[in-house]
Amino acid sequence: MQVVARAAALQAAGHPVIHMSIGEPDFTAPAPVVAALERAARAGHTQYTSANGLAALRAAIARDYGQRYGIDLDPARIVVTAGASAALSLACCALVDVGDEVLMTDPGYPCNRHFVAAFDGVPRAIPVGPATRFQMTRAAIDAHWSRATRGALIASPANPTGTSIPFDELARIVEGIRARGGFTIVDEIYLGLHYDEPTRTALELGEDVIVSNSFSKYFHMTGWRLGWLVVPASLAASCEKLAQNLYICASTLAQHAALACSRSAWSARSPTARSTRGSIAARTPTTARASPTSCSNALSSRSCPEWTSAYTRPRATCGFRTLRRWIGSRRRSRGSGATWGSDQR
Repeated sequence: MQVVARAAALQAAGHPVIHMSIGEPDFTAPAPVVAALERAARAGHTQYTSANGLAALRAAIARDYGQRYGIDLDPARIVVTAGASAALSLACCALVDVGDEVLMTDPGYPCNRHFVAAFDGVPRAIPVGPATRFQMTRAAIDAHWSRATRGALIASPANPTGTSIPFDELARIVEGIRARGGFTIVDEIYLGLHYDEPTRTALELGEDVIVSNSFSKYFHMTGWRLGWLVVPASLAASCEKLAQNLYICASTLAQHAALACSRSAWSARSPTARSTRGSIAARTPTTARASPTSCSNALSSRSCPEWTSAYTRPRATCGFRTLRRWIGSRRRSRGSGATWGSDQR
């Protein structure tokens, strides 16, 4: 962000600047979305929504997964969030307890480690390079998993490299984590921004896979702060409670505006036709499709028993206890005159 600020200052001083430092399209949301925002504002649709988001929007997102990827997704598993950052924060709040280790790649999105650390988890960065296209692999999971590890946070396509994980390798990663009773969070914010074959969502690999996404990149709505999180049915209620406490709900106006995406853009326009000059991921071909593992069509705990124990044990709600402890520690530190953040994350 310091680089962005310097570039903006140069631009304000009259210097020509090409912005390549932040993942943002060069243009704004589609015209129907902007028009829907204005209609919603004039109609007075500005009050709080459910913490999980508008039912109509969650249904539209679920319908899009069905039309685009062939996934039969229950809208009750979807939580609409204030951007993908809030989605990843919410997932970490629900799943990460004190001292829990979460594997991620280095390089990777810089904020990922802070999402984990914010809830007293330990981000463990695994160095990756050209040999693995700067991506996580099953071998890396096997080599770095420890007694303290609880899961992994991965992205495909990834920020900042734009590379994708081959789907068969992603299936092996999920299988390895599942066998250890851990969780897999997959950031798919750049999914669909490509020039090659149709992409596949990690949700194919089972209901235990947690996926975050956003309207920011695909629909050019970066400043609208609207994203979503897809969670196992067993975590939906906990995520709703946490969302109520963390941010009440995502922007109501943005949610109403996003409904126009489903009417005008979702499944009506080819993702390859969208210009995404602000995204490195758009310039990186996706990998070839491959057959997933035997759990690829597992859309319920009954059809994929391997994940059941990991999401029915008491720690599935430990994030709410962490939140209470987190709020209490800050209240105590402020009451004692300590500087905010001096000894707290």
